[in-house]
Amino acid sequence: MDSIYETQRQTHEEIDRYEQALADVLMQAPTAQRNITRRDRKAADILGRIGELRKNLVLTYEDAPGLRPRELALLSAPPAGQDDLAEFYVRFEKIKDFHKKNQGINARQFLSEIDELVRNDGIQTIQVEDEEEPIVIDPLDSVFSGEEAYGKHLDLYLSHGQYLNLKGATRLSYIGYLDMLRHGRVERTLDVREKSLPAYLEYVQTLYNYLVSFFERALPLVDIRAKIKEEEDNFASAWEAGQVEGWSAESSKKASAAGGAGGDGTGIWCPYCQKLYSKQTVYDAHLNSDKHKKRVAAGNKVEDPSQANGSPAPNNNSTHSHSRDKLRLPARLTHLAVALLKLPPIPERLTESRSEVERRMALTAREREAELEQPEEVPPPVERMGQAEEEEEDDDGKIYNPLKLPLGWDGKPIPFWLYKLHGLGVEFKCEICSDAMYQGRKAFDRHFQESRHAFGMRALGLPNTRHFHGITQISEALQLAEKLKREGRQEIEQGYKAEELEDEEGNVYDRKTYDDLKRQGLL
Repeated sequence: MDSIYETQRQTHEEIDRYEQALADVLMQAPTAQRNITRRDRKAADILGRIGELRKNLVLTYEDAPGLRPRELALLSAPPAGQDDLAEFYVRFEKIKDFHKKNQGINARQFLSEIDELVRNDGIQTIQVEDEEEPIVIDPLDSVFSGEEAYGKHLDLYLSHGQYLNLKGATRLSYIGYLDMLRHGRVERTLDVREKSLPAYLEYVQTLYNYLVSFFERALPLVDIRAKIKEEEDNFASAWEAGQVEGWSAESSKKASAAGGAGGDGTGIWCPYCQKLYSKQTVYDAHLNSDKHKKRVAAGNKVEDPSQANGSPAPNNNSTHSHSRDKLRLPARLTHLAVALLKLPPIPERLTESRSEVERRMALTAREREAELEQPEEVPPPVERMGQAEEEEEDDDGKIYNPLKLPLGWDGKPIPFWLYKLHGLGVEFKCEICSDAMYQGRKAFDRHFQESRHAFGMRALGLPNTRHFHGITQISEALQLAEKLKREGRQEIEQGYKAEELEDEEGNVYDRKTYDDLKRQGLL
């Protein structure tokens, strides 16, 4: 349309439709991590469209070309000698011509696109010849790695490998590395000189880029750009004041004291060789060199470093400024990475990633193979055969479930009587499984043979046998193990006494008495 008022009205309507679609998407309550991530990404897409429409709407209201007053004048005060409805009929004819040229246009096309956006999950199904089952293509498979599990865990193996290759870094396992990041630290023992190396810059750059990418892919509703801008402003002010932790002047002096010459150009001056040595050990070693002895014999001694080789001494202030400029980029990336590690829900995701790594380590080879052979939970493709089927395939977010009952095989809450029959309202706590909660007696009994409980028993140094079935307290498990040891020793002693032997005269003795008499020579 040529009317700016109609354009503004249409933009307002589209914004309202998108806001309603956003509300419908956020009302969904999926349980699987894949569907949660898909819902969040869809909501972020709708928010981006709303933001773009609002930006265009603001430009039309600012009206830099002056179209609004011009159109208002045409509608309210036509030129002299023209009919008051002349402009109206001109616009009416344009509308008629438009619909004549576009007779098959659908008036509800935009509404259909909104409904498709809310219901569609992006999954495509391709039927290949000579194949019984169709190929299901999920766009999320190309967004996340297998280790990330659609945004549930973090894949930091690359950063861990780079950290282990850093000079002076502590040798940490992957679990220890996750614990360090969970406490908001990207390193433990590195000084300023080691953090100024290119390897450290590459490490923090990789870690920072991954965290930003993870937020954009798995947590799109978090305004990560605003957080980064805020932290960059905080870093700039702290850097100018010299208050960045681990990068201050005091840290540089400590590093210089530990290793000799620091980043300010100072060191130990040799007046004969006219050189600065960074460490005392290097200076002492060169005193016995033939080159130094020849120069001492020649007597060419220069006490002032500024006169060495006819060149002025290095400017300490300029050298220190250059060193600080070199350290600014790794310090900035370290500050931003630490801020992102502390931003929720990254600490919780790091904890879940650590638990997942421990669980996989406790699996046997057969269990790992069985886990890989399990089919992925891919939602079935939507087949729109009719309105009735569409109502049945309504999204799980609109299911009325005030009692928070578990979902059955059809994705709907199970009946309440079945919930009570299986005792799912009763929770069982297992201290050996890190205070994990299990709903229902069946799940509680089954967990004693699962890998998580077996890993906890293995950490206590106890076998996961039937004797410990039903034991959930660590103290009770240790007491039972000690009791089983005592009973085992007693059974051995009793068996030793229960064995009977007969001498040549027909007298019957137990094993202990028989051995004692035989050693004494009485038998």
